Amino acid sequence: MLSSDVPNEPPSSLSDCDPMSLGARLTRLRLEKGESLQQVAEAVGVSKAHVWELEKGRTDNPSMALVTRLADHFGLSLATLVGENPLADDAKGEIGRMFRQAGDLEPEDLALLDDMMQSLLKRRRKSEASDRSSGG
Repeated sequence: MLSSDVPNEPPSSLSDCDPMSLGARLTRLRLEKGESLQQVAEAVGVSKAHVWELEKGRTDNPSMALVTRLADHFGLSLATLVGENPLADDAKGEIGRMFRQAGDLEPEDLALLDDMMQSLLKRRRKSEASDRSSGG
């Protein structure tokens, strides 16, 4: 079974927390499973240092193949591992509601919604960058 096909995922404390980064998820999952960095590294075919860098958020763009192996190792779907499953236990309720409602929209309305979201995110990033540069 592919990680993207996992219909019912095992319960974990991921459902007890706010949405988090991939690194934080990996750390939480590894600790829940009682595994060392080395054990996870061997299971997915990378170095211990690479797993550590992933957990600390020091590597920005892990390969899809690696993320898939990590999802398989922890028994999660890709969407849940990377925090993009709007129906996961740890997703905010309103996100799940909006996701379900978006399924009823026409393609052109979905495109408009996507454009709006990208504009809002761009505005937020610009504001955060401005705050950082002004020391605020």
